[in-house]
Amino acid sequence: MIRCKDFIDWLAALGVDFYTGVPDSLLKPFCFYLADHTGDKHVVAANEGGAVALACGYHLATGKVPLVYLQNSGQGNTINPLLSLADHDVYSIPLLLLIGWRGEPSTKDEPQHVKQGKVTVSLLEAMDIPWRVLSPEPEAARRCVNELLAIATSESRPVALTIRKDTFEPYKSTAQAVSDFQLTREQAVEVVVAALGTTDAIVSTTGKLSRELYEYRDRTGQGHQREFLTVGSMGHASQIAMGIALAQPDRSVYCLDGDGAMLMHMGGAAIIGAAGLVNFKHVIFNNGVHDSVGGMATAGLRVSFTEIVKACGYTEASRVEQYNDLAGKVAELRSARGPALLEIMVQKGARTDLGRPKTSPIENKTAFTEFLSH
Repeated sequence: MIRCKDFIDWLAALGVDFYTGVPDSLLKPFCFYLADHTGDKHVVAANEGGAVALACGYHLATGKVPLVYLQNSGQGNTINPLLSLADHDVYSIPLLLLIGWRGEPSTKDEPQHVKQGKVTVSLLEAMDIPWRVLSPEPEAARRCVNELLAIATSESRPVALTIRKDTFEPYKSTAQAVSDFQLTREQAVEVVVAALGTTDAIVSTTGKLSRELYEYRDRTGQGHQREFLTVGSMGHASQIAMGIALAQPDRSVYCLDGDGAMLMHMGGAAIIGAAGLVNFKHVIFNNGVHDSVGGMATAGLRVSFTEIVKACGYTEASRVEQYNDLAGKVAELRSARGPALLEIMVQKGARTDLGRPKTSPIENKTAFTEFLSH
């Protein structure tokens, strides 16, 4: 395996000194090392496309090759700026992409990663981006980095390294937890969902929130037909929920969102607000981190989601931190004229024995659409 310090040192010797991206579980040691050691030369971006644009701006100002890291599920977000901005037929901007290869063929992974894993390489090749798999053997890895950066520099174009599990040595971050709130996310999910009516529909965001919702329904024997678990498509849960709310104006629709997901495509709030959907209710569980991929900080604790959505046209927006206040705030959300938002401040982390849905995405969709048909 490769030591993160060595990898950063190799890059620095070749002139790479700026890093941006969206965290990934396969890149967890690397991401945390960056957070601890690179200061303002490292930015956790809202989404992967934004990271590419940010890196391009850094190159324009410095002439240096920046690094953009991401999980392969975020490749879709990068395609537009890679092809219409960085491509060597447009502005010809050199970038080094570091891509966590979830769902690689012949490896076991979650359903939402299987298709993406199959097409990771073909997407890079379709975009004419030279790529290599980063070897976990240090000397081979260093030669690979040297070779790709030479291509990026000489041909002024993006290049990519794909990363497999256990490529980097484990690294323990020295940073302190960014959130210290009373509620766990699982507690908050249970209070919110228990208060909803039997005809209310739920769209839950990708990650551990949906897993906690699934386990709550299992424990209480309620079935899973009332919620759509957005196991992929990070940042799009609110727009899925908006589509349902538009189509069924007599049904209350609840989007259970996360701070990282909300930040990823925050423009969706403006579209929801402009539509004025009285039956749309938005709940953000804010712990200030990307919890499902290791816990790297988001900007979630440094922005005011309540003020943002009010400026976007939401009729009501409130925030809660204490368990004893939560039930009352959920009741207010239920009675509010939408679009309305409740931001719940929660602890980072989850139970170590938290399971995953036992039903497939197709089974979830089938049960949910059957529920919506009545």
